[in-house]
Order: sequence, then C-alpha cells, then structure tokens
Amino acid sequence: MTAGPIFRAQLRSKPANGHVAFIPHIRKLVIEFCDKWPSSYNTRTFLTTQLQNLARENPHVEVVVRQRHHKEPIIRGFYANGRDKVISLQQLEVTGIQKKIQLLLESSGAKIKPLKSLPVQSTTESPRGIWSGLHANRPSL
Repeated sequence: MTAGPIFRAQLRSKPANGHVAFIPHIRKLVIEFCDKWPSSYNTRTFLTTQLQNLARENPHVEVVVRQRHHKEPIIRGFYANGRDKVISLQQLEVTGIQKKIQLLLESSGAKIKPLKSLPVQSTTESPRGIWSGLHANRPSL
C-alpha cells in the first residue's frame, strides 16, 4: 500500500477550548437597522452611544453595522461551528438590546436541545431484562 501526498493544509490542527487556551464561540455580530423607521430608533440610539464600548470590550468579535431599508431591526450572531442566530430588536429598549447582544456573546451557537425528551440510557442491563407483553404469563380463569 502506498501513501498519498500529505498536503500542508492537512497538518494544521483545529483550535479547541481547553485548559491552556480559550476560543470564543462567536466570531461575528451583525446589527441591521433602518435609518428612517421609528421601530429602529432605540437601535440607532444604542449604535451611537454604546457600540464603541461593545467593540472595545470584545476585540475577538467582528462587529458589522448594516442598513436594512424599510425592515425591522435585527441582530445576527455568527458562530465558529457554522451556525447563526437571529434576534429581532423591534420592541426592545436600549437596555433590552444590550441584554440580547450579551445573550449572543455568551451563547455557543449550538442547536437548542430539549431536556425533557431525552430517554434514560444505562451502561448496564436491567436485572429483570426487557419486559414485553408477548412474553408475560397469561392469567388463567
């Protein structure tokens, strides 16, 4: 068996979180708003007063501001795992916008999994085995 060529891109290791380094999950934050609509007023206020502080506190995140003509304001978070999350900023005050941005910054970007529907899994077998109505003794009359 002959080995094929080894390309330089194959020799790179993928970054991962561990005890030595921390790689934040979010990589890009896009804020989209309309310049004229009243529903974007609080978003425009947030951008003029607090956007620079947000960018300084999170140098690892690319912050993009984009105009979205005649549409409601939204914020998008793009994550290292390839997923994105979109949150509407339509009825939010400036403090609510801060909370939603903080939510995106602290999120991992993973799909939300319901905790209730997970079946119980065991590493050992049941001492009684699996019960089945087909194998049960029939009552005699």
